[in-house]
Amino acid sequence: MTETRFHALPDGTRIAFRHADGAGPTLVFLPGYMSDMAGGKATAVFDWAAAQGRACLLLDYSGCGQSDGAFADGTLTKWRDEVLALIAAEVAGPVVLIGSSMGGWLMLLVGLALGDQLAGLVGIAAAPDFTDWGYDAQQQALLAAGETVLEDNPYGPEPTPTHAAFWADGQAQRLLGGPIALNCPVCLLHGQRDPDVPWELALTLAEQLHSDCVQVTLIKDGDHRLSRDGDIALLLRTISELP
Repeated sequence: MTETRFHALPDGTRIAFRHADGAGPTLVFLPGYMSDMAGGKATAVFDWAAAQGRACLLLDYSGCGQSDGAFADGTLTKWRDEVLALIAAEVAGPVVLIGSSMGGWLMLLVGLALGDQLAGLVGIAAAPDFTDWGYDAQQQALLAAGETVLEDNPYGPEPTPTHAAFWADGQAQRLLGGPIALNCPVCLLHGQRDPDVPWELALTLAEQLHSDCVQVTLIKDGDHRLSRDGDIALLLRTISELP
């Protein structure tokens, strides 16, 4: 089935998802902050997987897209647990996680919880620990005091909010300060003209991952979204060639 369905969590929250059956490992796409499974990269991965006979799972985190809930209530821990619940319900075999921006942080947290079920990771402008390096001292003080920080949104008309609960949870989920105990193949794609996530972060992440099978691809003229036709082609080729 490829239409949108809903998975009910124990508290009644319904998580929207699309699942295409096929050969494994199942590709699971994790969107970025305030994004959802209708985005261009997620849709391209899903359509490619269907054409190739590959299993693929897309989802909307609670408070995003077609899922229940309020975005203000979202945290990395909450969204990680939603992803894990959906994988447990829909996927029997190995999983490749594909994470875009914040989804690249989330894929690390989900991957650590999956254990031997994790077969690979593909990061697109992965942004682990961005609650730490992505805010200045004044913004962090406001967040620590329980305030919401609003920033200009280059991708839409409304400002981008960061809620205090999300920030505090993110600070408790930082990973780059030490080794990251993941041993699967990893491919990291990052644009060197990314104004939101420094491309050097991909090298830091590669260094901290325990796996020796880590490839970093830098796109010299690539922006944060990496949504151009050539960027999408590179992403799909990377997925198809994952060791």
